[in-house]
Amino acid sequence: MKTYQIIFLLVLFSCTEPDGTTNSSENIVEAPLSGQSEKSNDVKAEIPVVESLGPEIFEGLVDIRSYNTDIYVDLKYASEDNFMGFPLYERMKRAYLQPDVARRLNYCQIYLSALDTSLHLLVYDAARPVSVQKMMWEALDTVPPAIRGKYVSNPANLSLHNMGCAVDLTICNAEGIALDMGAGYDDFRDIAFPNKEAKYLKSGKLTKEQHDNRLLLRKVMASQKFRQLPTEWWHYNAYSREVARRMFKALEVEPY
Repeated sequence: MKTYQIIFLLVLFSCTEPDGTTNSSENIVEAPLSGQSEKSNDVKAEIPVVESLGPEIFEGLVDIRSYNTDIYVDLKYASEDNFMGFPLYERMKRAYLQPDVARRLNYCQIYLSALDTSLHLLVYDAARPVSVQKMMWEALDTVPPAIRGKYVSNPANLSLHNMGCAVDLTICNAEGIALDMGAGYDDFRDIAFPNKEAKYLKSGKLTKEQHDNRLLLRKVMASQKFRQLPTEWWHYNAYSREVARRMFKALEVEPY
């Protein structure tokens, strides 16, 4: 391991609280942006970038990749590869977050690269317009609201996605192939629940390798005090909903 990686890891662990939670950005370790960090000589296959992606900054939110191009993006709701089966984003091609949240995600990628230069964070969703949140909520109208809220936040209460304070993601290799997490993205089965992993590990339905992959993602995200949703292995919050609602406004519609 290179000297800068060792120093970075020592500083990182000395600053992280045991539970990995936060309601502010205080004491979060500073690290160089991707353009300032030492690069590996390994050749990496980039996720294809579509032309005319839209503004890098929109409604105070920033494009994640403007902070670190080692973070890959595959916006599931801009494609048919989602639980709705059709694109929900008509114009949004970038993954946006609040600047502080994007900065912290950048540091998570630097930490991941320090652990293994071949691995990348792969973002499935970030800031989500309230207009799209309503479509998702209404699509599950046959599910009672109390149960529906476990899978999709009620737009009346706002989701942390709506405020650019939540990110859905996994880990992938340099070719963009996601690690096996034992359940897919937007998988509504209990096996996708972090708080039920022990049960599925014991039964063998969740393998040690799949669980280790989840733990790696959890470790990387906890290093910058992201909190995982107990019912979705892919979902991480940067703030509590109460704090986010005081600090930020919701993204109502897609960028033009």
